[in-house]
Amino acid sequence: MRDGAEEEYTEYVAARIPALRRLAYLLAGDEHRADDLVQQTITTLYVKWRRASAAANLDAYVRTMLVRTYVDEKRLAWARVRLFRQSPEPPPVESSGVEDRQLVRAALGRLPRQQQAVLVLRYFYDLSVDDVATTLGCSTGTVKSHTSRGLATLRRLLGEPELAAAN
Repeated sequence: MRDGAEEEYTEYVAARIPALRRLAYLLAGDEHRADDLVQQTITTLYVKWRRASAAANLDAYVRTMLVRTYVDEKRLAWARVRLFRQSPEPPPVESSGVEDRQLVRAALGRLPRQQQAVLVLRYFYDLSVDDVATTLGCSTGTVKSHTSRGLATLRRLLGEPELAAAN
């Protein structure tokens, strides 16, 4: 790296880790998996720092890197490796809305990755259809169809068949 570039990278990453972890957790639904996604993203960012730091919107550039890492990881051989025959028991459900979040998270986890990414970017990050299409490298029509199908499936999974049938 050029003089001062490593310091710029370190300052940027230190400031953005909480936001990157939040996005990764919303996508992966698991803290450990989210940490892995963030680590992979910031490692790639380090290698590509010269090009990334020249981007017009660095935050959008890095967000795109993280989302594409998440969507693409299913294609990698290590993603098929399982350490347990069954997943460990989830933590006990607490009240105060946590149960609802867990139900939505579980339903979101049953969607295809592309639909998950679209819904997280559209509704948790409040990105426009155009911004989501740019982030995922697809057309706005694809974003709209993933949004429609993903919401219909979520409604069905969450027990709102009359709303799912309306879409």
